[in-house]
Amino acid sequence: MTHIITEICLRDGGCAEVCPVECIIPGKPEEEWPLYYIDRDTCIDCGACVPECPWEAIFPEEDVPSAYVAKGIINVRGTDLPQRLNKPKGTPGFDQVYDGTNSRGESVHLEGTRILLKGEVVDLTPAIALNDAFFKEGPGYSAKD
Repeated sequence: MTHIITEICLRDGGCAEVCPVECIIPGKPEEEWPLYYIDRDTCIDCGACVPECPWEAIFPEEDVPSAYVAKGIINVRGTDLPQRLNKPKGTPGFDQVYDGTNSRGESVHLEGTRILLKGEVVDLTPAIALNDAFFKEGPGYSAKD
């Protein structure tokens, strides 16, 4: 099995930096593809990406939760930040802006998020189909260019 980056990803990018087979791609344009995506055909299931994600957004495919219980607050590099769900810009109910920095200190600006309340239960399994769509119908590896 492979790993899946779920919609609690806020584009930190540390996962892509440690991937030994370079199968983790930042979605572009960000308004349509706001996450990072893993090419399941190339992923060797080493798990190096999992501890690199400060948002705890990466799961083995078979463990992507259908009833994820939100933590409310996530400690990202020493700072407590609200946990968010991230969707394409224009998704109804996802109109909160996230402005932060990634693992390299670069600005991250997302316009399709909403804050998750502690204890809120969300289904993260749609990320599996979104991941596949990125490579089959979306830009896939061309997003690296």
